[in-house]
Amino acid sequence: MYYFHPYPQEDWSSVLQLLTQSMQGEEMVCSMSSQLYHIPATENLEGLDQMHEQLYESSYHRVTALGSAKRLQSGESHETIVKTMVSCVDNALLADHEVTRWLPVMKGNAPVEFKEFIQSLISWQEQTVQSLTKAQQQLRQMGFTSNN
Repeated sequence: MYYFHPYPQEDWSSVLQLLTQSMQGEEMVCSMSSQLYHIPATENLEGLDQMHEQLYESSYHRVTALGSAKRLQSGESHETIVKTMVSCVDNALLADHEVTRWLPVMKGNAPVEFKEFIQSLISWQEQTVQSLTKAQQQLRQMGFTSNN
């Protein structure tokens, strides 16, 4: 059975903004790290495959969380939308932990001329995680936590 709970629209605007910021950072992380596959000097960079495997996971969960927030902001109010969003935020952060773990491995094994590029990639990842962590905190302050 479905239960509808009216969540005020204004409650979702800050979560939506933070998830949007996180997604914009994710776009940069995906673009920059994928570019490394097309450069002969970095196409087989140690840690790149492992990082990308987790990046797929984090991206999927971010897309789903953001879509859920957009639905809530537009007036939908089903509790399963909220549960999906909260769970996906948590799952994206778990995958982000692994993404973040592999980035220094990549930097450490990169040719010297790519270390600055990978440092920029690391900075984008840090911003992406920071925005998503703030969204998670906002959701918790609103009383929403997952069972993960």
